Amino acid sequence: MLVPQVVTIHAKAEIEAFARKNPFLHIFEIGDLDDFFWPYTLWYGWQEHGELQQLALIYTQFDTPTLLAFADPPHEQMRDFLKALLPLLPRRIFAQIDSNSVELFADSYQIEPHGLLWKMALVDFSKIANIDTTDVIQFSDNDLETLEEFYSDAYPTNVFSARMLQTGRYYGVRQGKTVMSAAGVHVYSLAYRVAALGNVSTQHEFRGRGLAAKVCARLCQVLYAEGIEQIGLNVKADNPTAIALYERLGFEKVAEFGMYALEMR
Repeated sequence: MLVPQVVTIHAKAEIEAFARKNPFLHIFEIGDLDDFFWPYTLWYGWQEHGELQQLALIYTQFDTPTLLAFADPPHEQMRDFLKALLPLLPRRIFAQIDSNSVELFADSYQIEPHGLLWKMALVDFSKIANIDTTDVIQFSDNDLETLEEFYSDAYPTNVFSARMLQTGRYYGVRQGKTVMSAAGVHVYSLAYRVAALGNVSTQHEFRGRGLAAKVCARLCQVLYAEGIEQIGLNVKADNPTAIALYERLGFEKVAEFGMYALEMR
């Protein structure tokens, strides 16, 4: 009798085939198969009867790695997977997991909750297609310092990676030299035809003018035109303003998860 076990996965094709069964749940993982992200990834699977049942990714680019472990049906398998995965995890890690599974870490880690998030998927592109985005500009590497200053004021808790600006998929609205609103990507892959929006923010004094809708619409228009088939994002569940914005743009909730900072006891 074959016993379920944790396996290390090295084959992109195997990971993609599994993740494509639920692409919006695993949109970050699919994007991270791209050569741009792949060197920063460690992949684990829960294998039963020789078949992959669950998937987990540890993303290592930043000082504190991030664990992505989103359950596929049957969801109860993820708890067994996480229990078995515990000895392989770093001493410090951010975990994106089902909130019902976080207690599994309590004996080994100090747990600091960072809130619940929704995964949302762009399912109705018609709502974005007709938005006027003529005043939206594209940012380049030359705008790095400007964007860092913008985010430090408008969105100080965000994670803005200068490396992602290299994708050319950051857009915004300016008033003179002042960035009023901006949006970009956390994950972007032409090869795998997926993208996840991120770093969406508007300076406080310019909010309420529909600028975030414009920049997100322009970004999605560009992504769609170049062949990106799945566009998703993560948003804090306690941010009704942002959720309402994304729903107006044609996004729908597809999953919910918790974000936790874990440090070994």
